[in-house]
Amino acid sequence: MADSTYSTGWAAPAASAPLAARLTIPGSKSLTNRELVLSALASGPSTLHAPLVARDTELMADALRALGTTIETSPGVWRITPGELHGGTELHAGLAGTVMRFIPPVAALADGPVTIDGDEHARKRPMRTTIDALRALGVEVEDDDRGGLPFTIRGMGGVDGGEVTIDASASSQFVSGLLLAAPRFRDGLVLRHAGERLPSLPHIDMTIDTLARRGVAVTSPETATWVVTPGDIEGADRHIEPDLSNAGPFLAAALLAGGRVTIAGWPATTTQVGDLFATLLSQFGATVTRDADGLTVDGGVGWRGGRTWEGVDLDLTEGGELAPTFAALAALATTASRITGIGHLRGHETDRLAALVAEISGLGGRVTELIDGLAFEPAPLHGGFWRAYADHRMATTGALLGLVIPGVVVDDIGTTAKTLPEFPALWEELRA
Repeated sequence: MADSTYSTGWAAPAASAPLAARLTIPGSKSLTNRELVLSALASGPSTLHAPLVARDTELMADALRALGTTIETSPGVWRITPGELHGGTELHAGLAGTVMRFIPPVAALADGPVTIDGDEHARKRPMRTTIDALRALGVEVEDDDRGGLPFTIRGMGGVDGGEVTIDASASSQFVSGLLLAAPRFRDGLVLRHAGERLPSLPHIDMTIDTLARRGVAVTSPETATWVVTPGDIEGADRHIEPDLSNAGPFLAAALLAGGRVTIAGWPATTTQVGDLFATLLSQFGATVTRDADGLTVDGGVGWRGGRTWEGVDLDLTEGGELAPTFAALAALATTASRITGIGHLRGHETDRLAALVAEISGLGGRVTELIDGLAFEPAPLHGGFWRAYADHRMATTGALLGLVIPGVVVDDIGTTAKTLPEFPALWEELRA
């Protein structure tokens, strides 16, 4: 259990009764940042309704403003007016993968140099694929052969485009970043992925869908090849869906504490990878229902009330960002579990595989790292200090386990501000 030596941190509140919560989750980070980029490159103004207001989206908005875009914000509404893209500026990506992978192709369209840097750990995140792709398209990039942040793009006011082959095994964001800017390339883009695997394909589908809704057709004549013809990106009026990945810990809480949790406004159809929660949570025994009110997970009496579940074998190649939530459930299973298809998480906000092994083991769990995932063995958990590693999903996983394991203290719950600043308040609302 946590003891009095913990002078800092957030004591994860434990559940005292089954849950009966209906929550509204703020907008999708992935959709908000894609729509911001397309709005900045569009031929006319755009309006985003219910966008996510969080560190990642504010960093994206700040970067686009620095490049010449006008973004006016009011509660629940952002209005974006594209302008002439210009360089002569320095941009900060924080720890946001979407910013560091989506902004460089936009910056290449600007007239003048653009330097991009980020948080300390951002300098460890893989960026060579973006840098090499831009060079292959004729863009000058100076990175002192680091293959990562910081680097400077010497924009010449446009990009010729053409054909380029990349290895996007480390992140689908490399593909999405190029596709989003491709309509503005003079010759469009033929993009091929030549790596061993391509994680998080639904995120590429999301990118293609957002482009299609703005009049840009992306064709795929063969597997792992995308073709974008040059043309206008239409201005648009868009409503941003709730962030379904951020909803995951709240839904999983019903399995741990028991009771029911409803996420309001869950879309009937979506390109968000978080929609996998609707099917995968049932593998742990949850009852999942959809109706006009949203998506509801019923955990019965829950783990707290004596409910148990056997281990699972999950391939999360398409939804690696969901792995930390499922890791919490696997750590409490009565038999062995494996979560695979997530080797690329080593290059996320932190090395999530190593972080999950360290923190779950620190609470008494038995988890080992695989080449492409994690393996879990049953073991009783106890309270203790949980490090977030400046990673929002590590922080929420600590909170989730602390719901039923007394004495869990998360060192930095504030890191959830990256994509969900309201997390601590929503977590209290969940328990209430």
